[in-house]
Amino acid sequence: MWRNCFETVPPARMPLKHIPPRDPPEIGALNLRDIPKDLLYKLKMAAAAEHRTVKGFILNLIETRIEELEKKGLLPKGK
Repeated sequence: MWRNCFETVPPARMPLKHIPPRDPPEIGALNLRDIPKDLLYKLKMAAAAEHRTVKGFILNLIETRIEELEKKGLLPKGK
C-alpha cells in the first residue's frame, strides 16, 4: 500500500545550474586516515588563520612543496 503512494511522487530535482561541470580525468580523490587528532586540530586552525578551507590549505601546501622540489631539480617540471 505505501509503496504505491510513493511511486506516484516525482523525485526531487536540483537545477543543473548549481552543479559545477567536472572533467573526470583531471579530478582525483585522496582519503587520509589515521591522522592524529591534535594534528588535525592544528590543520583546521591553520586553515582558518589563513581564511582558507582545509582543502584549499592542503592544496596550497602541496603545490608549494612540489614547486620547491621542481626548482631543486628533484622533480621534473610540470605543465
